Amino acid sequence: MSGNNTIIIIGGGLVGSLCAIFMARRGYSVTVFEYRNDIRLDKFVHGRSINLALSNRGRSALSAVQLENLILKSAIPMKGRLLHSIKGETKNIPYDNRSNQCIYSVGRNYLNGVLLTEMEKYPNVKICFNHKLIRVNFEEEVITILDLKTQEAKTCYADLIVGADGAFSTLRRFMQQTPLFEFNQTYIKHGYLELTIPAERGNKMVPNHLHIWPREEFMMIALPNEDSSWTVTLFMPFTSFESLNNETKLRNFFHTVFPDAVPLIGENLLVSDFFRVQPSPLISVKCNPHHVGSKFLIIGDAAHAMVPFYGQGMNAGFEDCLLFDNILCENQNDIARSIRQFSFRRVQDAHAICELAMYNYVEMRDLITRRPYYIRKFVDELLFGIFPRGWIPLYNSVTFTDIPYEKCTENRKWQDK
Repeated sequence: MSGNNTIIIIGGGLVGSLCAIFMARRGYSVTVFEYRNDIRLDKFVHGRSINLALSNRGRSALSAVQLENLILKSAIPMKGRLLHSIKGETKNIPYDNRSNQCIYSVGRNYLNGVLLTEMEKYPNVKICFNHKLIRVNFEEEVITILDLKTQEAKTCYADLIVGADGAFSTLRRFMQQTPLFEFNQTYIKHGYLELTIPAERGNKMVPNHLHIWPREEFMMIALPNEDSSWTVTLFMPFTSFESLNNETKLRNFFHTVFPDAVPLIGENLLVSDFFRVQPSPLISVKCNPHHVGSKFLIIGDAAHAMVPFYGQGMNAGFEDCLLFDNILCENQNDIARSIRQFSFRRVQDAHAICELAMYNYVEMRDLITRRPYYIRKFVDELLFGIFPRGWIPLYNSVTFTDIPYEKCTENRKWQDK
């Protein structure tokens, strides 16, 4: 595989598919290698969060390839957080009182399927499922791909090789072996496990909200699905998961800590879902730079995996695609120059959102229940109303603008002062 204006993308997930669409629209010949089967043929995405929160940055990228309206047709708007106290009382906290902006719950499978289908419409795109990256030679600028069905290995060349292969990226693992490549990964002591409120009981939930059961050291959230069911995610220390090692302990725990959620989930479904799988780990990844040499680039979770508490993982990955497309345009398709500029412009923003995501877990599970949080929120909203361009609250700037993530944190610091 060789030729002028060719691009190889490792990974056909959300970010890889969108990147392929951007590159195909620029006229490149694009080949996507995906380790898994075609996700459109699978009922579930194993080991990955089913629901995602789509906000401004992701919408801007989808809009650039004329897909935003299609996605929003099947997305469910969430206009605020609905907090559930241990007594079963609820409290509504809108995301944006001033202009009533919202975020959208969208199914991972649906979104990935739409992107794959759209990608296949371009005659200059080819996708190869069940193909695995097994070797990278940065000096010769080639990679080796293994066909998992035939066990045939082939050497591949391209003008640009993009790693969009997730938090445990194979391309990044090879990059880590190169000089001056900085890499840091952090696992938090908390994991997550997904439960379900079935459609027949979903109408008992207040619609168009992200529901949160904050409990200081842990929390549970619920996002709506198009079929009226809700995807419930329990975030908790692994030690707490391990302590709930039989049905009696689990039932007692939920009746004590999440009493209003038990009749919504249903005791039998709660037990079967809880013990069906092990809780999944949560990882944060930072690296610098996001490229090696003149042809190799990583984007999305491969470059900046983050814990899910700001709802920005997918949005940041989609913004990567839009930013890189813009940089290519600025540089008249000079790939070597563009990937260097992408690293220069993106690394600090990526680090900033990874840190914000860590912080937001503490806010969602604990600070959101405390009086100082509401005092700060009142002041933020008051000043935001008076100075809509001069004082933008942190959450609004991250979620509802395209202000660089690092600039969002800088604004927060002077606002704190």
